[in-house]
Amino acid sequence: MLEVKGLTVGVGEFLLSDFSLSIDDGECVALMGPSGCGKTTLMEAVCGLRSGGVLSGTILLGGVDITDLPPGARMIGLVPQDVALFPTLTVREQLEFGPKLHRWDRDEMRDRVEGLASELGLTGLMDRLPKGLSGGEARRVALGRALALRPRLLCLDEALTGLDEARHDEVLQVIREMIDREGVTALHVTHSRKEADAIADRVVVME
Repeated sequence: MLEVKGLTVGVGEFLLSDFSLSIDDGECVALMGPSGCGKTTLMEAVCGLRSGGVLSGTILLGGVDITDLPPGARMIGLVPQDVALFPTLTVREQLEFGPKLHRWDRDEMRDRVEGLASELGLTGLMDRLPKGLSGGEARRVALGRALALRPRLLCLDEALTGLDEARHDEVLQVIREMIDREGVTALHVTHSRKEADAIADRVVVME
C-alpha cells in the first residue's frame, strides 16, 4: 500500500502543497490533471528524485516510511516518459541491471529475466541495443527493467507518449496484463482519459 500524507514539495517557484493519496496493494491508480498541476512532481517525490524538494509530509510504502530513503532503496520501478534506456546495454543487460545491482543469485536473475522476456515478447530481441528497437519495443523493455526487481510500486510517467495508435494500444494492453500478472501496485500519470479507463482501477484528478 502506498500512502502519501500531507506532502509539500517545492520545485523552483512551483509548490505542490499538502497533498495526500492512498493506493491499496495491487491497485492501479491513474493520476490526471492539467499540465503544471504537479503530477510529475508528485511521482518524482514518491520515487526519491525530489528528496531535496520535500518540505513536509510523509511517504509510506508497505507501512515503511520511505520519505528520506535514496531511490534505490525504495523498491519502486519507474518507466519515465522518455524511456531512458541505457544506450550501450543490450535488452538482456537492461533487464539484468536491477538484479545485478542488488546482487541477485545468478540462476534467480536468469530465470527472472527470461520469464519477463517471454511475457513481454522480447525473447528475440535480447541481443539488440536500444537504437535497434521500435518505440513499442523500447517501452516494453523499459517496463521489463522496471519490473525486474519485483518492485512494491510501479510508476508510469506518461509512458506511452509518442506512440502511434496501434503501438499505443498494444503497449497499453501489455502494461495492464503485466500489472495483473505481477500483482504490483501502480501509479500511472497520464493526460489520456482513454489510457486511464483502460488501465486503472481508479482515477484521481488533480486540479
